[in-house]
Amino acid sequence: MITFITGGARSGKSSFAEGLYKGKEDVVYIATAIVTDEEMEDRVKMHQDSRPAEWRTFEGFRDIDKAVGSEENYLLDCITVLTSNIMFEKTKDLKRIDIETQKQVEDEILQEINKLIQKIRDKDKNLVLVSNEVGSSLVPEHHISRVFRDIQGRINQKVAEISDSAYLVVAGLPVKLK
Repeated sequence: MITFITGGARSGKSSFAEGLYKGKEDVVYIATAIVTDEEMEDRVKMHQDSRPAEWRTFEGFRDIDKAVGSEENYLLDCITVLTSNIMFEKTKDLKRIDIETQKQVEDEILQEINKLIQKIRDKDKNLVLVSNEVGSSLVPEHHISRVFRDIQGRINQKVAEISDSAYLVVAGLPVKLK
């Protein structure tokens, strides 16, 4: 079972996602964040403290399919950070990102996610995918930000389409989309 959860920043999407596995010990938390400063370190610590100690953690945004082991349940938090990490890795020295490069970045992100989903489906496991809803705000002022928003929006659409269920979390309340 593949479940997609989206929502804005601090909407409660991660708490909702973790709650889907309440009482389960055979969970792998796939953490895609990279600690780059003190603030990110604090955010990672907050997430770590919110989940059960019995859960195994896989850290990384590449080869995330390698997180799949003998456990039944997997939670990836979050696709948005995975997207930004891959996008930064591929375009950090660019001032403008042409359409072809945007497509290459998007394809790489989808390959990572699709490898994970395929492995989960092949082994008949459960996967919850968390991602930020990036299309409900102002149009970003800068080119790079608009490119990120566009890529993330398309990624979210594709992941929602192939998921078995999907939720939008607003103010801590989950709304079932599918």
